[in-house]
Amino acid sequence: MTYLVLLGGIALLLVGGDLLVRGAVGLAERLEIPPIIIGLTIVAFGTSAPELVVSLKAAVSNSPGIAVGNVVGSNIANILLVVGLPAMVAATDCNQTDIVRNAVYVLGASVLFIALSHIGPLGAWHGAILFTLMMLFLVETGRRAVSQRNGRRLAAQCDVEVIDGVSGAPHSLALIGIFIIAGLIGLSAGGHFTVDAARILAKQWGMSEATIGLTVVALGTSLPELATTLVAAIRGQCGLALGNVLGSNLFNILAIMGIVSAVTPIPVPQDLLDFDLWVMLAATLAVMPFAIARARVTRLPGALFVAAYIGYIAIAVGHKGSAIAASF
Repeated sequence: MTYLVLLGGIALLLVGGDLLVRGAVGLAERLEIPPIIIGLTIVAFGTSAPELVVSLKAAVSNSPGIAVGNVVGSNIANILLVVGLPAMVAATDCNQTDIVRNAVYVLGASVLFIALSHIGPLGAWHGAILFTLMMLFLVETGRRAVSQRNGRRLAAQCDVEVIDGVSGAPHSLALIGIFIIAGLIGLSAGGHFTVDAARILAKQWGMSEATIGLTVVALGTSLPELATTLVAAIRGQCGLALGNVLGSNLFNILAIMGIVSAVTPIPVPQDLLDFDLWVMLAATLAVMPFAIARARVTRLPGALFVAAYIGYIAIAVGHKGSAIAASF
């Protein structure tokens, strides 16, 4: 029964997040908000809604391992799995606008988050720093998009991305309201079921809550990115994969952990400090050469990324779980 509750919770998170994004985009279009702003704010925040809800619910439920593990595990899965698996289908180009800049920002955010976690527990001032940096990044990105000579092309590209990613945005006010309300309800219920089921499974499997957050929950909340990128790879249109992953990882660290830390103090479990945070940093470093050289992620690097993720999961589940469970 617990497995069904977990699957149902993750499904509600994914459906609720999707409905919320579509409703919010529809409302923004009715208000005639420029597509570039919609892409930088509503779509960016909305697609990270499952991770935000799960981490926030876990934090206020006194399950910091799930709260932090979900973010760290999602970032690891995003790079090693979401970039690696589609690259095994079709080579992924890394020649997007500002790809080097964004990769450096993600690396810097990762280093900062590791440093703050070691100073922890994460609290209001940690959250304020992280979220402020997220806002500054959004402001700078919007300014660059508007001021650059190819601003029109960037705005058009963002428009295409919004249309492709949110093709079912409603247009009537009534339907917009239904989408937004249904999305919020789905996210709330999904977060509740997912966190409660994850806590039960941690006890049943003899693992720490952090391990469950790093593996089962993180993989579940990363499914939309994985599914979208795989479909794009099959269609031969996976050029945006790395850029989307970098953006998602930046939001996970700065926005989600910023908001959650500001709401309630979060002690970072020792096993994350000793191992998983460094895996997240290593995964980020692994994609830096591709971003800097604007090289293609071909089948061999993609296979190595996937193999590294499988190895990481094996270590997390096989060697960490039972040994750490006694500390929770």
